[in-house]
Amino acid sequence: MHHRLLTLLLIACALFTSALRAADDGKLHIVVFGAHPDDPQFKAGGTAIKWAKQGHHVKLVAVTNGDIGHWKEAGGPLAQRRKAEVEATGKVWGIETEVLDIHDGELLPTLENRKLITKVIREFNADLVISHRPWDYHPDHRYVGVLVQDAAFMVTVPFFCPDIPFLKKNPVFMYSSDGFQKPYPFKPDVAIALDDVFDQKLEGLHLMPSQVYEGGASGSAEYVKTVPPESDETMRRAWLRRRWEVRQSGEANKYRDLLVKWYGDEQGKAVKFAETFELCEYGARPSEGQLRELFPFFPPAK
Repeated sequence: MHHRLLTLLLIACALFTSALRAADDGKLHIVVFGAHPDDPQFKAGGTAIKWAKQGHHVKLVAVTNGDIGHWKEAGGPLAQRRKAEVEATGKVWGIETEVLDIHDGELLPTLENRKLITKVIREFNADLVISHRPWDYHPDHRYVGVLVQDAAFMVTVPFFCPDIPFLKKNPVFMYSSDGFQKPYPFKPDVAIALDDVFDQKLEGLHLMPSQVYEGGASGSAEYVKTVPPESDETMRRAWLRRRWEVRQSGEANKYRDLLVKWYGDEQGKAVKFAETFELCEYGARPSEGQLRELFPFFPPAK
């Protein structure tokens, strides 16, 4: 009985906190999860900038601290370096950044981590949650996808993590893009034009040299020699632009029909750079109109 009373008291406190939080500014709350301090920035940085420009609240969350994500350095110093990099990027973009304290390469889909992801989603009062798909080349990527899917229903369950206000409205859950074909290829539902924020995305990525210019865990001394030196910032930025023009134009060209669907024939065909997102079947099931509210960047539907 004592335990049940304590639980009810915790829920009452949580509901009171939730009521205070609900009196917000009416803007969207978006959480983008990635496995490491660079993944959410790479996958959704441009769209995050667009949301932030409209005053919406965006948080990019690295589920691990990235402490082995470099070919030359590791441990606490690397984790601190990568955290500082993504925080600097977040300031440039006007978004929130969080790095969870889990070792890179050691993420597992445990109950403890399910509760942790649930906590992050609830505390940010998310309307939209984006993550990796649960099949990927990296186990951390896969398990981020699994953990976020596992939290998709639990965020609304009052007696799961009762000390954290549960969500009365289930968020929409979506996946960020990837190129894997099995068990089925990425098939986006929304394509976002980045032409107006592409330079800002590059400005933020420029502040993550451990991954962008040094190659992260896949880099090497030979790789670094192919990149313009830090002393030549103009050439370095040009090198970065060439690589990301290929990446984001490739995404736009691959999903051109989707850009035309959302932006109309003339505008959709003119888009140079894009990010794309696929609906997860878990969480809320948005209509086209609701997707337009979550991604308020498109011209009015005809």
